[in-house]
Amino acid sequence: MSFTWSSLLYLLLLVPLLVWVYQRIQKRKRESAARLGSFGVLHDASGGASARRQLPAILFLIGITILILSLARPQAAISLPKIEGTVILTFDVSGSMSADDLKPNRMEAAKAAALDFVDNQPTSVKIGVVAFSDGGITVQNPTGERAEIIDTIERLVPRRGTSVGNGILVALNTIVVDAGDPAFLSPNAIPDISQPQSDTAPQSDILVEGWYPSSAIVLFSDGENNQEPDPVAAADLAVDLGVRIYTVGIGTVEGATITVEGFTVHSRLEEPMLEYISTTTGGAYYNAGNEEDLRRIYNDLEPKLTIKPEEMEVTSLFAGLGMALFIVGGALSLLWFGRVP
Repeated sequence: MSFTWSSLLYLLLLVPLLVWVYQRIQKRKRESAARLGSFGVLHDASGGASARRQLPAILFLIGITILILSLARPQAAISLPKIEGTVILTFDVSGSMSADDLKPNRMEAAKAAALDFVDNQPTSVKIGVVAFSDGGITVQNPTGERAEIIDTIERLVPRRGTSVGNGILVALNTIVVDAGDPAFLSPNAIPDISQPQSDTAPQSDILVEGWYPSSAIVLFSDGENNQEPDPVAAADLAVDLGVRIYTVGIGTVEGATITVEGFTVHSRLEEPMLEYISTTTGGAYYNAGNEEDLRRIYNDLEPKLTIKPEEMEVTSLFAGLGMALFIVGGALSLLWFGRVP
């Protein structure tokens, strides 16, 4: 147990003084009773040896001690059940997400489902947002402020190429940093983890240790990867960190024709890679044929109920206990002797 205002604990030095004063008063009563021993009433009033007579005073003394402790604002580690977790919504914002095989387009369908998920999560579940095209960036650090998350999601728009590996790496880095551990990615460096490390070369920053089973990544993508690093290697890193990845295939197998930077291309949903990522990491893959199916994925993302110690101020408990002892002591004294000690 710790105390916010520990200097006030010096007031406990008054407790022995109060004990000494009480003993002096009782001694005087006994001496007075001895001089007037023939008066039974006075003798009864001064009889301090009885445990029954001492009990109210003892309760008052303990109550004073506890109230002094409460003034110092005690804090204690209390184990409380708490629903918590971290979910990183990771959005593919490549040009292919503007395809309209999901209405009004893939990007808007993914955003609509994500917004519905955010609205229904307890504030103890922190949500972050990562966007990736040919690179990845954390656009919203994990937070319980729902308004900030919603604003971030609504601002997302399709951009250029696709690097699923970048999206996974940046999402993992966000989880690690949010847990208070050192980042393994610098803001401007995405290492190629698909290349083996030499035995004599220094360890890459991508070699990170940690375990984050209460965290998960929801990856919205059409699966058309055309940039390094290798998304399979990124998924293996997620396994090492204990992070589940739920992949959501945005689009249809038939696909749609779109125009990106003056080029007309046919974009379609590539499922095998998304299925591998989810299966490898212990998540699940969902083929989001429509918005209704897309929203169902969150049934599998139930936050975990954990019990862990948390430092809390317990001043009110101490103050309440002290006052309760005062009331009990006063009530007993009035009941037995017709007066307050």
